[in-house]
Amino acid sequence: MPKLKTRKAAAKRFRATGSGKILRRKAYKNHLLNHKSAERKHRRLSHLALVHERDEENVRLMLPYL
Repeated sequence: MPKLKTRKAAAKRFRATGSGKILRRKAYKNHLLNHKSAERKHRRLSHLALVHERDEENVRLMLPYL
């Protein structure tokens, strides 16, 4: 079988945990940050989140060797 190609855009955005779940960054922390509170920016948006189980299959197809 030929090797499968990894979607590089997805490889930069997702990583796997030890138990095999997929982590993602939270949205809304790139620009337009002035009006967002420090609590929102730091406490809420800085943490990693798990990819929803319904989206996980699509991410796994993009990252065959994750």
